[in-house]
Amino acid sequence: MAKTSVPPRITPSYLENAALHYLERFASSTASLRRVLKRKVVRSVAHWGDDADQALAHIEAVIAKLTQLGYLNDSAYAELKTGALHRRGKGARAIRASLAAKGVGAADSEQALAALAEDHAQPDRAAAITLARRRRLGPFRAAGRAENRARDLAVMGRNGFDFETARAIIDAASPETLTEEDQ
Repeated sequence: MAKTSVPPRITPSYLENAALHYLERFASSTASLRRVLKRKVVRSVAHWGDDADQALAHIEAVIAKLTQLGYLNDSAYAELKTGALHRRGKGARAIRASLAAKGVGAADSEQALAALAEDHAQPDRAAAITLARRRRLGPFRAAGRAENRARDLAVMGRNGFDFETARAIIDAASPETLTEEDQ
């Protein structure tokens, strides 16, 4: 039988160390870090019976301190995540949804998308081409383009692209025509 580990008691120093350890391993938004720390608090309070309100106040103090020190910055996180998702072939809608799920505010999301638009003339089109190349959709498919057209369009839609962009990429004659149009 596996033993369950006893959660440590919640103290301000424990929460700060846990937050720093988490931030060493993962880039995080303020809301994501808050969720991680709350899970630790809930587990500890359930075991030890400590005051949950006091522990939650400690979380807010730790988050305020880390924000002041610059370890937590939602706008920098939004730009980092936006760039990573764009390189993976996600459209603006999918990027907005992902950032919202991570707890990033709409203003930070829009600012990150605006910065992406400054770097790329057509960020959605470039990301759609990246996705099509990576997933071998449309002109990047070896055989069976016509039979898989609807499936390819659905993949593009699920990745945050509007129908016009998806159709333009999927119905392109060849991969070369896509890259020629971008230059």
